[in-house]
Amino acid sequence: MSIASARAQTTPNPWLIAMLMALASFMEVLDTTIANVALKYIAGGLGVSEDEASWVVTTYLVANAVIVTATSFLVRLMGRKTFFLICLGLFTVSSVLCGFATNLQMLLFCRILQGLGGGGMVPVAQSIIADSFPPAKRSQGFALFSISMLVAPIIGPTLGGWLSDNWSWSWCFLINGPIGALTIAAIVALVPESQAARVQRQHLRTEEEGFDWIGFTLAATFLGALELVLDRGLVEDWFDSSFIRTAAVICLVAFLFMIPWEIRRRHPAVDVRLLTTRQFGACFLVSLAAYAILLATTQFLPQLVQRDFGYTATLAGLMLSPGGLVAMVEMFIVGQLATKFQAKYLIATGAAIVAASMYVLTSVYGGLDFWYFVRARMLLSVGLPLITLPVMAAAYHGLPPNKTDQASALLNAGRNIAGSIGISLISNVIARREQFHQSRLVEHTISSNIQYQGTLQHITEYFVAKGSDYIHAQQQAIDWINQQIQTQSSLLAYSDAFWLLMLVSLAAVPLSMSLRNIKLKGSTSSR
Repeated sequence: MSIASARAQTTPNPWLIAMLMALASFMEVLDTTIANVALKYIAGGLGVSEDEASWVVTTYLVANAVIVTATSFLVRLMGRKTFFLICLGLFTVSSVLCGFATNLQMLLFCRILQGLGGGGMVPVAQSIIADSFPPAKRSQGFALFSISMLVAPIIGPTLGGWLSDNWSWSWCFLINGPIGALTIAAIVALVPESQAARVQRQHLRTEEEGFDWIGFTLAATFLGALELVLDRGLVEDWFDSSFIRTAAVICLVAFLFMIPWEIRRRHPAVDVRLLTTRQFGACFLVSLAAYAILLATTQFLPQLVQRDFGYTATLAGLMLSPGGLVAMVEMFIVGQLATKFQAKYLIATGAAIVAASMYVLTSVYGGLDFWYFVRARMLLSVGLPLITLPVMAAAYHGLPPNKTDQASALLNAGRNIAGSIGISLISNVIARREQFHQSRLVEHTISSNIQYQGTLQHITEYFVAKGSDYIHAQQQAIDWINQQIQTQSSLLAYSDAFWLLMLVSLAAVPLSMSLRNIKLKGSTSSR
């Protein structure tokens, strides 16, 4: 009895740990999207162009991707708690410094520091939760953590726009200060470091083979260059830019050297061998698809309704909000379902629902109302938790404890890259398909086209009835038709983008069915 009491006093509540990890991760994920809508305010406040200000996003993503490759070693060297606190402290302090930046150079430097701190937090938080819960209850712990992964990207644009409109762009960063300080204090007081972690750290320090600096350099170069290509490609006109060509070559060369080097290492900086396993490899690919769809739709749905439906930034944010509430509530339901049903069936169901939500949006046209988009987003939010939560639990199934940090690093590197791939891919689809549709529609606006002449005459008469003289009314009619062509071209391009996202989601269905059965709560075996 006394032994049990002592154990209860020294063992922290895993739910408390999950809450603290989720709060810290929420801050980090929020900062990947909150700055996007504040770029025009940052540009105006610092006296730079919006293109220059966009490096505020790029530098954060590159630093975020680079540090992920070193987290596994640094965690074993310092301990999870110590490393997590260092990352959270760096993230918090650099966030405050971003808010007080007086020029672009200072802001970019602070964003790099912020990206380094934030990039180390999420994978460690994930592995802490994985080891804090027994395997049968792990999915319930991940349910709380996953809220930050799904809801933060939704809240980010809305919160960033509101803070920039009503306060200042600086508050997009300053808001992290008090939250980060309170979270640090709570972790110091309430989350102990396990004895196993201390023993493992001491063992690492006595090993002859140190940190894989070559592997880290190759992986960091590959991920950093890939982020540059994806994030700056459309802005720089892709391979017409020498900058993008150089970054792409560096990315490819680093990748070709990284794979054979890391495969042969006993303690690689990035254990790419995990990606070749049936269970983890499939989970990694499904996770890529889910986060690519989440972040792409989170960016482009508000863009669509503001551009073609005249919504304000606030109204566009409100359009996303019900979906965030659905995801929050469903996370806890899925956490329970994951203890009763195999992950592969939940993931396949979620992917099918996400595909259905994308199919709904392929029918986009100018007469849609606010609630159409709300319902489509809510349907998407029903499907995503069925993917992200079970895939996280399934990814760790069968992994030895000393591999959880490597697995977390890979999953989070994949999450970052997936978001960039999704946004870059859809940006290009929209840009190129809009040009295609506009060129096809313009072919019909010629004087020999009877339908065009009839429409032109009808609209001209409308403006004449409104008081314009005939010549002026005819020009107004031509301008109106051109505006309709641009709007229709845009809507058709977005429709094409949603078709592509639907196909990506459908591809995750057979992939998820390749996963092995995992041990459920109360079961005695798994296959």
